[in-house]
Amino acid sequence: MANVLNILEERGFVDAVTSEELREKLNSPLKVYCGFDPTGDSLHLGHMVAIMGLAWFQRCGHTPIALVGGATGMIGDPSGRSSERSILDEATIKQNVIGIQKNLETVLDSINPTTKPIYLNNYDWFKTFSFIDFLRDVGKYFRIGTMLAKDSVRSRMASEEGISFTEFSYQLLQSYDFFYLNEKYDITLQIGGSDQWGNITAGCELVRKMSGNSVYGVTFPLMTRSDGQKFGKSEKGAIWLSPEKLAPYEFYQYLVRVSDQDVITLMKLLTFMEMSEIHHYQTLMQKSDYTPNTAQKRLAEEVTRIVHGDSGLNIALKVTQGVAPGAETVLDSATLEAIAGDMPSKTVAIDDIMGLQFVDVLVKIGLQNSKGEARRLLRNGGFYLNNQKIENESAVLQLKDLIDGHLLLLSVGKKNKLLVRVNA
Repeated sequence: MANVLNILEERGFVDAVTSEELREKLNSPLKVYCGFDPTGDSLHLGHMVAIMGLAWFQRCGHTPIALVGGATGMIGDPSGRSSERSILDEATIKQNVIGIQKNLETVLDSINPTTKPIYLNNYDWFKTFSFIDFLRDVGKYFRIGTMLAKDSVRSRMASEEGISFTEFSYQLLQSYDFFYLNEKYDITLQIGGSDQWGNITAGCELVRKMSGNSVYGVTFPLMTRSDGQKFGKSEKGAIWLSPEKLAPYEFYQYLVRVSDQDVITLMKLLTFMEMSEIHHYQTLMQKSDYTPNTAQKRLAEEVTRIVHGDSGLNIALKVTQGVAPGAETVLDSATLEAIAGDMPSKTVAIDDIMGLQFVDVLVKIGLQNSKGEARRLLRNGGFYLNNQKIENESAVLQLKDLIDGHLLLLSVGKKNKLLVRVNA
């Protein structure tokens, strides 16, 4: 296997490295960690560069350690923020830790016998660390001038709100994490976003002062769009990795809609696609006969498979095909529920519609104003039941029409769709 640092550099992952010595060290197996603070119950697309970084290290024979910051999450990292985070209670943080670990487990190879991921929570070692002991044993190694010079601190001090002592002390906690992990688990490398450079270098320095050991850091560029905006955000909010917060279909659709200027960069950062294939798409996009969105569809398929597995991707593809104009996809309840948030829906009692002619059903549920309009719609071929065109004015809704016994997809024309949940 090639040196992982060379692979990451080729794909555009590397923003900075603390020492060029690391390249030689990576010719032998190392343990590498990345921290994720549990400020929410799911990670989002913006976290994927760090997760994929861990995954690449694992693929190259190194052991990935995912540290979920149960303790640091109670403090809040000031890096990249203009205001202080809201303080979360312990119960919320515990739930967030569970959700984030699920995200990580879907991307990392959890069954690899030689590089099986290790999941840790820094609350486990901070919960017994008294404030006095921490100041005496750790705080003495930090100099205020150096701490004030960190970009994350300087930018916050210049803001109207300023920075609290709580957040100012965050870099001490993260630095101590590195020392603890080096001592207890022989972890010698920390990775993170470019906004973590100050915290990572502070950790390297603390390890050197407390134990004399050499440890290293690598930062990745923050994922931004060609227009300068952060990736992982949409009009509806964050592009969550948890299917409970964002359906695989919506996740897939976000990636299908990325710009031509961004798609190749995202292929390099968010997929395991070979560079030869990525270059193929890059060349293809320059040709006059290129079919628009071909590269985006390939990107969306790969990232959705990584985050949601083959089953999630299959649902996303089926739904995408199912809601396309004129689609003839055979739908199931999983597919319909995946798009429920993207279309109007209605719940009706089975006795209110079963056995009625479709002209009556359309009026009863409000898709047509009158039977006359409903009849004209059917005559003109504009009504679809579960993607099947219904043209017979006398056709009756039957039990066999219900998808998995409780759902109907009614379509008037190509775009006006209604998901109907039928209760017994």
